[in-house]
Amino acid sequence: MDTKDLGFDSKLIHAGMFDDQFGSATVPIYQTSTFKFKNADHGAACFAGESDGYIYTRLNNPTIDSLEKLVAALENGYRGIATSSGMGAVNTIYSAFLKQGDHMVSTAAVYGPSRVVMEKHYSKFGIESTYVNTSDPENIRKAIRKNTRMLYIETPANPTMDITDLEEVVKIAREHKLITVADNTFCSPYLQKPIDYGFDIVFHSITKFLNGHADIVGGVIVSRDKPLDELMRPVMINLGCNMDPHQAYMVIRGLKTLSVRIDRSQENAMHIAQFLEGHPKVKWVKYPGLVSHPQYVLARKQMDGPGAMISFEMKDGLCAGKTLMDRVKLCILAVSLGGVETLIQHPASMTHSKMDKESRERSGITDGLVRFSVGIENVEDIISDLDQAMKCI
Repeated sequence: MDTKDLGFDSKLIHAGMFDDQFGSATVPIYQTSTFKFKNADHGAACFAGESDGYIYTRLNNPTIDSLEKLVAALENGYRGIATSSGMGAVNTIYSAFLKQGDHMVSTAAVYGPSRVVMEKHYSKFGIESTYVNTSDPENIRKAIRKNTRMLYIETPANPTMDITDLEEVVKIAREHKLITVADNTFCSPYLQKPIDYGFDIVFHSITKFLNGHADIVGGVIVSRDKPLDELMRPVMINLGCNMDPHQAYMVIRGLKTLSVRIDRSQENAMHIAQFLEGHPKVKWVKYPGLVSHPQYVLARKQMDGPGAMISFEMKDGLCAGKTLMDRVKLCILAVSLGGVETLIQHPASMTHSKMDKESRERSGITDGLVRFSVGIENVEDIISDLDQAMKCI
């Protein structure tokens, strides 16, 4: 079934589906490590790439293929590459496009491990990186060198909620013939499609909004065209960071409710952001749905909704941030995001603690910054929990 012209919600249900021999109404789990060939010629054709037959789950698997096609359809891309984790996707991208002597420009307040692995590990192989506030395009232009190969953007940024202009990034990249990569985890394709703005590659930590139930870890990369996919897929296979069929099944199931979950979460988030903005113990709130957000107009232009992520800063800094973590009851103190449950975390002491204080502050990650992933609970209960916790500060 060609789902290209279907609406987004219809794609969530039908894209990537295939007819198995028993006529299953859902994608079956092909929980197998290897596949048998019809005969020697069939096996030879599979290894030669002359047949679409399956060989070995690290290489390809029907359940995983279904997920890859589904996410690619949602992102308006060519094809997906599913990985065992979000960091599996990051490392596949880095390894496919960056070599010794290359340079990458990235968002300063990017997901912590994607920066750590570049600065601590890829640097050992002669790959350089510069991290800037990409919400100002001039910062990107100034950071580009003769050996720059990639612009790696996260928007909204994690955890500052700074928003980068996708069209401007593509314009700069084309001037300098650079590869463009977008981490679209915070938005999901329901709210933002970077490939529509000209990006080469978009990826997600599937663990977050795409799966939405905090019960698997995974990643997915979507390429704009076939040549890009053909560069990355062998890298993923050789790195051995393929997804498991059961993981893929769980994500396919979770994806069916993506729009319903995000609609409820961002409705809640708007009420919570307004509550926080008026609270005397909160210094500032960054939420794309608030007019006070520095890139509010840009968010309205390139996002189809403000999303479910909020960042705010407690006036009394580190101590207030940690006290809030210890006092919440309904909100779960945990890393990750994008699930049906509301999660709260303190980046300075948790996800970004491996960054030195100076680097954190340059990235906008202050001691009192709190990252809030809004779930689908009754919004009155979430606000009541935050209110009682703040009374203890």
